Amino acid sequence: MKKPSYLCCTMHCICPEDYIWTETRKKCLKASDEVCFEMDMDDPSLLMDIASGMVNYDGKALKEYFSDSDYHKVARYIADSLHMDIAQFRQMKPAALQTILSIKSVDCDAPVSYENNIMDEAKKLKKEIIGLEEAREQLSLLDNLPADSIIAGLISLIDSNASEKATYKKLAALYKKQDLPALYQLILQSKEQGDNMDAFLDERNQRWISRIVEKMDQCSVFFAVGAGHLWGESGLITLLRKEGYTVKPVR
Repeated sequence: MKKPSYLCCTMHCICPEDYIWTETRKKCLKASDEVCFEMDMDDPSLLMDIASGMVNYDGKALKEYFSDSDYHKVARYIADSLHMDIAQFRQMKPAALQTILSIKSVDCDAPVSYENNIMDEAKKLKKEIIGLEEAREQLSLLDNLPADSIIAGLISLIDSNASEKATYKKLAALYKKQDLPALYQLILQSKEQGDNMDAFLDERNQRWISRIVEKMDQCSVFFAVGAGHLWGESGLITLLRKEGYTVKPVR
């Protein structure tokens, strides 16, 4: 490598009072030639691809995945938390609905996104913005998850909403301390995410490594990915070290 690259962990959704952006991070971003997210955030077709991937085109309605009692429970939760009618989600895949409702675990009215803020800063600095995977790759993971598992997770999310919010607060506190090992352990213990950890973290990490190596061998890249991807035996830090790279924290 002619120049170092940087690996920054993010939380996709966080309350403004928990958001941290240090001088060190600013310097690393400024020193990089490109900024790489999980997906290419400034691709104009990205939102359209994601929206299309959330729709169930086989004709099966959302209601058909639930028992009557569970469906009414979900409908009440959507009405109370999103102030919307569940009829607006009738053609949505259960996994997509679970993703939307999981945001309600962030216990504030106007959460912010690290990805959006980093992208805005990258554009000001005239940095090229790229991605590690296509939207279809991430959406295919959702499509391959068993529907029963998703429904059970969704109902659990609703039934234990207070607990989910408490877990989020712990995640945010550990993130602010920059304690990656403890943060990773809490993610592993989280029932909502833990059931599908291999697909959403480990398998994607393995797929990303060759792409990360290819990109950072060409120029200095500021990689910004979810915090759960960095630590552990299958985390990006360990995988990069196995590839022969020196990975050390920037203090």
